Amino acid sequence: MAADDIWILGSYMTKFGKHPTEDVVDLASEAAMGALADSGITMADVGVLGVGNLMNAGAGIGQQMQKQVGQTGIPVYNVSNACATGATALRVAIMAVKAGETDVGMAVGVEKLAGAGLLGQAGRAQSQADTWEPSGRYGAIASTEGRIGTGIMPGVFAQVGMEYGHKYGGTSFELFARISEKNHAHSTLNPLAAYQKRFTLDEIMNDVMIAYPNTRPMCSGNCDGASAMIVVSDEKLRSLSKRQQKRAVKISASVLTTDPYQEACQVLPDVNTLTRNAATQAYEQAGVGPEDLDLVELHDCFATAELVHYDNLMLCEQGGAVDFFESGAPWRDGSKPVNVSGGLQSKGHPIAATGIANIHEVATHLRGEAGDRQIKGAKVGLAHVIGLGSACGVHILEKAA
Repeated sequence: MAADDIWILGSYMTKFGKHPTEDVVDLASEAAMGALADSGITMADVGVLGVGNLMNAGAGIGQQMQKQVGQTGIPVYNVSNACATGATALRVAIMAVKAGETDVGMAVGVEKLAGAGLLGQAGRAQSQADTWEPSGRYGAIASTEGRIGTGIMPGVFAQVGMEYGHKYGGTSFELFARISEKNHAHSTLNPLAAYQKRFTLDEIMNDVMIAYPNTRPMCSGNCDGASAMIVVSDEKLRSLSKRQQKRAVKISASVLTTDPYQEACQVLPDVNTLTRNAATQAYEQAGVGPEDLDLVELHDCFATAELVHYDNLMLCEQGGAVDFFESGAPWRDGSKPVNVSGGLQSKGHPIAATGIANIHEVATHLRGEAGDRQIKGAKVGLAHVIGLGSACGVHILEKAA
């Protein structure tokens, strides 16, 4: 073991869904205490805390949570980074341990989103003036929304999928629906998923159209939930029990990227370049390739997104995402299982919790503790998350020897 190896010692995820009697602090505390119990250590052992929350980013959720789980005076970093918030909170803990500031770090991601639609919980419509007056940073800025494309998530990722089809061919409404069919089928084996219902292809294709080609079941589900992890240094792990060492999962790569400068469309975000860059760095950092992966949890905020990320994560040849799916590879019993948890479309997407939850799913399989959905013999896995703005996190995990 290298001296700078970082290990997941404890991991926990609440059930995703509706939690009407629990607030953000309650959910975060449950996840934190669950991760501590799973790790076999206490809050007194933790030297740094990273807490991700998007909808209450200025509320100091980390400090509020501490009042429930233990105020030990340690530094707290409250993190907000779009859909990559949870993965970013984990990187805060990882970087603190790598820097030698502490040998134990905790990361928590939490969100309350049940009932929140595209307009937010307030749901107020914006008025449109009959005349336009210059305003904004440069004195001449007006919203392009609805005038030149759209920046609303269902529309963005619908266009991303259609763009891929135009470029490489082979896509269709039915193909994207079949991706959703796969993920909903996977969810039936995940007791922590918000939705555990198998949908037929007809049910998916005939449901409410949100943004072509994504119908309602092909969209991630807004819900409540939290996830948490305890990470430790190699030296700390070697001081713990044999059982703790055996269950530990190595973080072989932890990468966070943003958009590089490039000539690009001013309206449609580029979700491809930063993901491909993150994957490239992660494979190099871990010393593995996509061929070595036993399972992948990727950010399928919409069915169209999953297809393009097959390509961006290099699970197939460039332009070969359709053939990759058609081969059956991403099904649970395929050669490269993708989103065995049910993905964001079924497991749910409490935004700040998702980054850690995706890593939790991979770690659970590497520990051999995934129950009926267990990928047999899993030794290496990848977790991916992307938030528009943009930020992309990729983590590669390896089973303890």
